[in-house]
Amino acid sequence: MAEKTTSVHYLNYLQLDKILEAQHPLSNEKEEEAHEEMLFIIIHQAYELWFKQILHEISSVMELFQKDKIDEENVGIIVRRMDRVNKIMTTLVGQLDILETMTSLDFLDFRHHLSPASGFQSHQFRKLEVMLGLKIEKRHQFGDCPYHAQFEGEKKEEILNLEENQSLFMLLEKWLERIPFLNMEDFDFTSKYEDAVNQMLEKEIEGIKSAKLTDSDKEIRLRMIEENRKYFERVLSETEHNKAMKEGETSLSYKATMSALLINLYRDEPILHLPYQFLRSLVELDHKIATWRFRHVQMVEKMLGQKIGTGGSSGQGYLKETVDKHKLFTDLANIATLMISRSYLPELPKNIKDNLGFNFKN
Repeated sequence: MAEKTTSVHYLNYLQLDKILEAQHPLSNEKEEEAHEEMLFIIIHQAYELWFKQILHEISSVMELFQKDKIDEENVGIIVRRMDRVNKIMTTLVGQLDILETMTSLDFLDFRHHLSPASGFQSHQFRKLEVMLGLKIEKRHQFGDCPYHAQFEGEKKEEILNLEENQSLFMLLEKWLERIPFLNMEDFDFTSKYEDAVNQMLEKEIEGIKSAKLTDSDKEIRLRMIEENRKYFERVLSETEHNKAMKEGETSLSYKATMSALLINLYRDEPILHLPYQFLRSLVELDHKIATWRFRHVQMVEKMLGQKIGTGGSSGQGYLKETVDKHKLFTDLANIATLMISRSYLPELPKNIKDNLGFNFKN
């Protein structure tokens, strides 16, 4: 007797009845429905669906980083999933173009129905922020209430638990700290890099001194070189780095920062291709979230000006503050300041280049 097969219908598989019946404009309850409210609802529902997918991807990435061993295959999976997250963020920014087809007057037709509802109450987006590393002590608050006061019951408990758990930033830091590339046999990366920086700066000084410039111009350029030298010395000093961490000027540990620098400088080595792509994906995610926040600021300015937000915040003022203050991977982005040209890059001994091939295992 032939085995019966279960027929899955498109409508049932996607549960479209639930999704397509989930739009209920409030303006329709007591007066003529505001035409633009449907767009407002669908855009924000779409955001929440995409947030769910982003959380799905970030959770899987964090699970992989919690393993004792992360080999090249897992790093490849992580890079692909982070690439997907960044493409979704591009879509989220693009959705604002659609929302901005609604004018200020269109929005005001139904805005009075929304209070005290607010985007601040998006539990999924708050989860994402905390999972990435935006813990409460780093957050720009509005009013006297902590952000998690917006939630109750299980949702609030989940947020508070995430505050206590490891974030992606913490997992990244631990991963960078245990990458065994900083002291490989007879190759001390930090000291070799410092020598290369000094060679580069001395070459620049010679060029300035021999150039046909006025004494004033030479003095200005030489002063800039010395400031650059002090900056490199400060970054390369573990003592100074730890001091900067205590003062809140940087977040990533000294060892993790040096590992990130090595990965960026030697990205052409086969084993470092994927780690470099991962680090860049985190910087890109930071920038895309900041872009999304900034575009939101611009939209609020055009639609509401200086009006107070429906959730009671200072509206665009609060949003502006979060654009830079809520970036999480600035230390990775700042690695670009420490880059030197390949001509000054310390040459790796052959045995170390072999270790940085595809056969190296952490």
